Amino acid sequence: MKKWISFILILAVCLSLLTGCGTNPTQSNQNADIERIDAAAADTQTPETETSGKVRIAALKGPTAMGMVQLMSEADAGTLGDSNYQFSIVAAPDEVTPLLVQGKLDIAAVPANLASVLYNNTGGEIQVVAVNTLGVLYIVESGNLISSVEDLRGKTIYASGKGSTPEYALNYILEENGIDPSQDVSIEWKSEHTECLTALMSQENGIAMLPQPFVTTAQAKSEKIRLALDMTEEWNKLQEESEEPSALITGVVVVRKAFAEENPDAVSAFLTHYEQSVQYVNQNVDAAAELVGTYDIVPAEVAKKAIPYCNITFIEGDEMKNKLSGYLNVLFQQNEKSIGGAVPGDDFYYSRR
Repeated sequence: MKKWISFILILAVCLSLLTGCGTNPTQSNQNADIERIDAAAADTQTPETETSGKVRIAALKGPTAMGMVQLMSEADAGTLGDSNYQFSIVAAPDEVTPLLVQGKLDIAAVPANLASVLYNNTGGEIQVVAVNTLGVLYIVESGNLISSVEDLRGKTIYASGKGSTPEYALNYILEENGIDPSQDVSIEWKSEHTECLTALMSQENGIAMLPQPFVTTAQAKSEKIRLALDMTEEWNKLQEESEEPSALITGVVVVRKAFAEENPDAVSAFLTHYEQSVQYVNQNVDAAAELVGTYDIVPAEVAKKAIPYCNITFIEGDEMKNKLSGYLNVLFQQNEKSIGGAVPGDDFYYSRR
């Protein structure tokens, strides 16, 4: 009992370091998050064993859930035949973590660094089975000045997510392009994406770093806003000469190790269905967007425009390990707490039998 309570209290600190697609919480919201986690800790019990036969799955609103919509639709329609899934879509990571550690969830789509935090603070009881979302961060502008990272030199960039992975990703890309984040650019950190947008729109040739699908929502409000740089592409350029290139990663899918060991066929079946769902979403954007709206992830009209820019993917096995381990190493070098204090070992990476 004490181990689980201690773990969730540690998460209260780590959650402030996580990235996501919603707004960055203010201090009052962070305090509310901690109160919810403390309340969950009070109710924490020894991990449960599922007896209903259902595979219990959770995903966060945003791109990490978008790739699941075709699978959710088929599961709800009862057309899969080989599995019985129970899906939950939640708004924040702190709604998922207590359920995972209590054994009330089997599989979850979560931020990539949260997966590492979970692994480190449960003694390896959480494994990652797939990368499901690459980077969703973009440099946007209200002018037409930025066509390369070098063009950011001497500019002011509005961003939210200081002390979390957006800051680490931006710093890494700037530094690797020979730009000192503390000397060669001015980064003005805002508490929310909406504040970045206000600052962006208030001046000519404004520049901001924003995530999808917020970028699409912002563009719907103003024709002045244009995509200047895809941070995922910029990360990939830096990795081109690497023997084992990493990637800028937003989301992954994790499984409880105990569940995976007891139900390898169920995990394999889920991964097969999930990969097919991701392919469907990327190849049938209009239909997928309607499903995204149906499941109240984001409005269908936003999803239709955002999906092509959300980098929804399915990567497993050795490629997953290479890309994710490199990404976590970058975060570790900038702030070890962002991944739970240590780079995960090989047992963090699940491989189908």
